[in-house]
Amino acid sequence: MIPALTAAKAHEVDRLVSERYAIPVDWLMEAAGWQVARHCRGRTAVVSGRGNNGGDGLAAARHLHRWGRLASVACLDREALRGPAAAQARALEALGIEIRSEPDLGDAQLVVDALLGTGLNRAPEGRISEWIEAINAAGRRVISVDVPSGLDADTGQTPGACVTAAVTVTLGLPKPGLLSGRGVEVAGEVWVADIGIPFEAYRAVGIDVPAHLFSMHDRVQLSALRL
Repeated sequence: MIPALTAAKAHEVDRLVSERYAIPVDWLMEAAGWQVARHCRGRTAVVSGRGNNGGDGLAAARHLHRWGRLASVACLDREALRGPAAAQARALEALGIEIRSEPDLGDAQLVVDALLGTGLNRAPEGRISEWIEAINAAGRRVISVDVPSGLDADTGQTPGACVTAAVTVTLGLPKPGLLSGRGVEVAGEVWVADIGIPFEAYRAVGIDVPAHLFSMHDRVQLSALRL
């Protein structure tokens, strides 16, 4: 049996990992980016937001660049990035990679959707909504980070524009919204990826994770797990 992780508990786990278990957020972001990049088997455009979900996308972009698969990178607001996400942006720029202010899907075969994570609390507005619509209209295969942007991670509802993904790489544990409402429709094939979160952090918020979950593979397909 594998439990689901609500947005509130995901936030608390992130805090505990850093403050109680002394694991830097940067390490988790790096692992998340690597896991996402592994699902991109062609030229990929990365579209990222302002928070840690966007930082995961930027980390994925750097790995894709190493592997010769990066088509472009865009960030909703490069100057608004802080902490580990800003560090990921600086690492990309140090390699001479331009972080664009608008998506450029050009010759990309795939799109990484790293616009919004589990923190959605209202319908996407303004440029976020426009970028979501542009991703959907492009007709490319989409890999979403943690949950498709625009999906409520807890309820599976879509209060506004929402990315329709071919694959969702959900981090650590699945989110309830991937299993209910429109989540089942828009998430596509869901993979649960190990990013190094100690199971002790999950237990601290009342979640028991099977010790064998990632013992054989560092990512598992959600459809193959008992929920």
